[in-house]
Amino acid sequence: MARINLHSLCLWITSAAVAHPTNLAQHVAGRTGLTRASANKALARLVELNWLQRHGTPRKPMYQPGLLRQVVQQYKLAGLQEDLPWSRDFAPHVALPPHVLQMTQHAFAELLNNAIDHSEGTSVTVSLRQTPSHVQLLVSDDGRGLFDKIEAAFDINDPHLAMLELSKGKLTSEVDRHTGRGLFFTSKLADIFDLHANELAFQQRGWDAAGWRPGRALKRRGTSIYAAIALDTTRTLESVLNAWSLDGLGVGFDRTVVPVRLMTSDTVGLESRAQARRVAARLGEFQLAEIDFDGIARIGHGFADELFRVQPSIHPGLKLSPVNMSPAVEAMVRSVRN
Repeated sequence: MARINLHSLCLWITSAAVAHPTNLAQHVAGRTGLTRASANKALARLVELNWLQRHGTPRKPMYQPGLLRQVVQQYKLAGLQEDLPWSRDFAPHVALPPHVLQMTQHAFAELLNNAIDHSEGTSVTVSLRQTPSHVQLLVSDDGRGLFDKIEAAFDINDPHLAMLELSKGKLTSEVDRHTGRGLFFTSKLADIFDLHANELAFQQRGWDAAGWRPGRALKRRGTSIYAAIALDTTRTLESVLNAWSLDGLGVGFDRTVVPVRLMTSDTVGLESRAQARRVAARLGEFQLAEIDFDGIARIGHGFADELFRVQPSIHPGLKLSPVNMSPAVEAMVRSVRN
């Protein structure tokens, strides 16, 4: 006799409740091999756990998704279009505030499109979970891995430098088809954002102004990206786009922030002109770049001179704005600018 596996049920009970509201017990029994009595017992437990809501009468119950919802789907990447999975398999099964729904669809489309166009994999698994407080999106492909792709396309073999470039935005290996906005803006929409690839991980938290930090990596093939958005957030897609646009319309992507802490470690500080040139790489694509010195106690003269005196002469249309400076960093920046 089949045994009840609530964890397995939770992966598909949301979509099943939408598709079979009046005969859910029969559907569960047929799909799992459970007896009708065991299926009813499982559904009662899922009601207690807020995975389901039950209405109707004892003889004719009706079910619908509860406060907890989850949809998990796996797709072959060949020929996949990112709009159909959202409209067909995911959107009908969540109940989100309109502005959160808009941000979730944007993140879903961008992350799935990245897997389709960039991963060089064969399949992708997408999980969307709703809790009383958050909506959580996980997109995992079986491709070559994001950092391996960046190394091949841009000759950046240090993952921390690769993350530095990703954090600026506008990084893409296919300039004819993409602008490098997708991953950048998805990370800004989320309260929690984790990126796993090539046995490396970086994370960003919306409440942590310091930005990207190393994380604990998943030991799996491909790229996995997790994004969670609070249901009570005041953030909107428009406000996020506007925050990085100087035109006030959210159309341009004119501003960026460079977290230089990603270039440092316990044994490596910011001393050289070569490091400064890495910070300044591609910043000519923006009008305003904030150089974030959070966590940096001091910088060397060569680094400061190259970044704040030499590079502005190379990119006259670019404004460099240092932020979160310690007194020592501020003094050094002032000295080279004067």
